[in-house]
Amino acid sequence: MNINGRVTDGDGECQQSVAYIVAEDGEKSLQSHEWETMASRPELLSLDDITETDLDAYDVLWWHSEKPLDDGTEASEEIRSFVESGGGLLLSHGAVLAAVSLGIETQRPDVVRRRSMDSGGFLIRTLYEDHPIFEGFDEPELLTTSRSEELVVQYEKRSPYDGDVLAASVESERRHPARKSLLHWQVGAGRVMGIGHGLHASADEDPHSSSRLRLLENALSYLAGDGDVPPTLGRPKGEAEFEAMREVVRDPRHRPAYHFTPPANWLNDPNGLVQWNGRYHLFYQYNPAGPFHGSIHWGHAVSDDLVHWTDEPLALTPTPEGPDEHGCWSGCFIDDDGTPRLLYTGGQHKDQLPCLATAEDDGLRSWEKEPSNPIIKSVPQSVDILSTVDWSAEFRDHCVYNVDDTWYQLIGSGVEDEGGTALLFKSRDLQDWEFCYPLLVGDWRETGPVWECPELLRFDEGALLHVSDYRNVVYFTGEYDETEHRFEPTHRGILDYGSFYAPQSFEDDRGRTISFGWVKEDRDSEERWDAGWSGLMSLPRVVTMTDKQHPRITVAEEITQLRDVCHRYEDIRITPSETGYLEEISGDTLEVELTVDARDVHEFGIVLRQSPDDTERTVVRCNVPRRLLTVDRSDSSTNPNTNDASQTMPIQRAEDGTIRLHVFLDRSVLEVFANDAQCLTSRIYPTRSDSVNVDLFATRKDVVVDSLEVWELDPTTP
Repeated sequence: MNINGRVTDGDGECQQSVAYIVAEDGEKSLQSHEWETMASRPELLSLDDITETDLDAYDVLWWHSEKPLDDGTEASEEIRSFVESGGGLLLSHGAVLAAVSLGIETQRPDVVRRRSMDSGGFLIRTLYEDHPIFEGFDEPELLTTSRSEELVVQYEKRSPYDGDVLAASVESERRHPARKSLLHWQVGAGRVMGIGHGLHASADEDPHSSSRLRLLENALSYLAGDGDVPPTLGRPKGEAEFEAMREVVRDPRHRPAYHFTPPANWLNDPNGLVQWNGRYHLFYQYNPAGPFHGSIHWGHAVSDDLVHWTDEPLALTPTPEGPDEHGCWSGCFIDDDGTPRLLYTGGQHKDQLPCLATAEDDGLRSWEKEPSNPIIKSVPQSVDILSTVDWSAEFRDHCVYNVDDTWYQLIGSGVEDEGGTALLFKSRDLQDWEFCYPLLVGDWRETGPVWECPELLRFDEGALLHVSDYRNVVYFTGEYDETEHRFEPTHRGILDYGSFYAPQSFEDDRGRTISFGWVKEDRDSEERWDAGWSGLMSLPRVVTMTDKQHPRITVAEEITQLRDVCHRYEDIRITPSETGYLEEISGDTLEVELTVDARDVHEFGIVLRQSPDDTERTVVRCNVPRRLLTVDRSDSSTNPNTNDASQTMPIQRAEDGTIRLHVFLDRSVLEVFANDAQCLTSRIYPTRSDSVNVDLFATRKDVVVDSLEVWELDPTTP
């Protein structure tokens, strides 16, 4: 049915002409809305009459339904043509499903249900809080209904394929970031919005009716052409959109200035790392729908120097109804005799299986998925693979290497009642894979029930296998038999003792093994949502192995190009009762190298992000008798929604009795390296702008700092 009405401003002047399209219950639905924005009693017309109606007389079509609209309509062609020529279209509740039949959206919403609740509304994304539809709303939570039962149409496990998500859902005072319900599409010259709930309620005794009406007024006004389309909108996104996203989501106190972060939204594991035709490529797990783990895509960035990165279009996107429709999970890059390929885990329902994609251009921007995906159709039946509530079999993440023209692949998994494992497969053509055996199986009590992101690194001194066990990145070193393809570990340890996970490595043109890891957030989900971004990459680390088969980790030398002002000191005597040793230094982007003769000392360290009154401070302390380094975060932030627990790692003196600390501070990130042997990555969230002071300290005994260099580092981002 079609209802003609005019939206007016406060003086009753006509602003837009609106055609209101409803389902069979349209008259009742309209009466229950009692929309005060309608200037006069509308006339009811049949939906079929749209084909005979001059739609050019309207600025906006508003299609609302309290029933799911799965089928198309004879008027689809006219509605689509109206939008393409510059008209606006609002789809609300069940009519959101019409976006698929109209050819506006490829991916169908995966949640269609009726619900009752105390109150409901929308969780506005920080990325779009200045969108014209949210004009007049100052808080991220926008409540529009109370005590209502209504039809809800949302994306939850899925995300729109062709549109942007402006807001998620609030239900009975609870935030649901994954329930994506306020949507935006650009179709030709026109604008389309989908509002999956929150517009159906009686105005009587509803404290949120004014917000509901304001949201509707804003939506109709915007769809009629008022206000500009924000530069962050549009699919697919390119460099311009990503640059605009970075401008909007700044978070200057906590967003790193020289570590790589996503343009906005969510980042986790590094994937597909490679130096290709002289350029470094960083792919990563990315959720475009917000700063939370959800429908995972592959983000992409390139660099000429490992330091300055440029955003590229998304490399992999879940394919509707495909084997990766619920996520393109972690994987690796393969140089197949000059042909670039990606091997990744596709998620569909409760299955996760390996999928293959091939680059269509030498810039690695466009990828064609293998029609036969998944290339491994099922998990090995000879191993009792762990099944969980989330997955029918825990079976994901890939490491591929070539020996004597045969491809070998490790896949992370778990063995029921035993522990995490890395399963070994082999293939001659990357298509047909034969299961060999578990390369290694852990004890679930020590290294967890599942191993994620396994990677085998082979050096002249031995082999290093690292896995991520939900808590830590555990490494095993030993001998890998290149003929029998068996691994015999002799040492086990932790690769990084802090907020570091799922590292991946590649070999560059200089023969270096360079690794990146995902640096997690350590603040609660509401803080992440309000910030608009989550997760970052560690600095590029060069991994080698000692003769004793222990990993040696240093930061890639390219990072030195960030160095600006340098402060150098020698033979500083630190007395336990004294402070103020570095009063001339301040900042939140610093590099510190400190060497101490630790043969006869008790405890020493450095204070970072310190406020003048000590309300906020982060302390890196070395307790030499206990051989322990601690990042003390008890006073790092006055925000109670951040983690203030201390993080520790063991330290060893070098053969000459010294302890050398190499520390990188980047706003909320702290990477600490001790004697190139141990690493600890930490997250801190000071709230004060003056928490930028630096100091040294000692306890019980004087300490002499042999040498100290502090560099102020230039940012690579605003």
